[in-house]
Amino acid sequence: MSLVITDLSKHYGDVPVFRQVSLEVADGEFVAIVGDSGVGKSTLLNCMAGLDDWDSGTVLLDGLDLGRLNDEQKARLRREKTGFVFQAFHVLPHLDVAQNVALPLLLLKQPNAARVQAMLDAVGLGDLGRRLPQQLSGGQLQRVAIARALVHRPSLLLADEPTGNLDPGTAALVMDALITQTRQHGASLVLVTHSQAAAARADRILKLRADGVY
Repeated sequence: MSLVITDLSKHYGDVPVFRQVSLEVADGEFVAIVGDSGVGKSTLLNCMAGLDDWDSGTVLLDGLDLGRLNDEQKARLRREKTGFVFQAFHVLPHLDVAQNVALPLLLLKQPNAARVQAMLDAVGLGDLGRRLPQQLSGGQLQRVAIARALVHRPSLLLADEPTGNLDPGTAALVMDALITQTRQHGASLVLVTHSQAAAARADRILKLRADGVY
């Protein structure tokens, strides 16, 4: 899925978060976005997903203007075309691992236990499907989040600091799973990160500043 952002600006009240951001992500491309804390990297990622509004500019997903969609249309687009990996995992504690991963398919009314198991196998959690989230390590929880974000085979994956809470060894394993699965499914990947090691694995690195992206 192609992503084209043109002259995007965002404010909170009178405080600018970023302004005049323009960038493009091609089909199947892995782009890392880096920058200082507080410069708006996560907010920009939320705008790409239609989870946050902006003040001016456009966000186009495969030519579709997110700014012209209502909340229901944006939610449907996220369910069908995008996946999101959060730093804080956001797994549901009362559901087991397999049930958490299956959620996107259930929302699409396409339950598929075999696909869920295949995705768990792919991220190295094949025998942990019946465990509850509180029984897993941080690295395992992040791989659950990756499996959940990819199980419905989105065209675009957005990842917000997916290794930020992990030790270097576990972070490398999580990045392996993330890159392998997006490459396998031909998805575009946009990664927001402070990690130089994670960013170095991207096809292209962009630096976000208050006055744009470079």
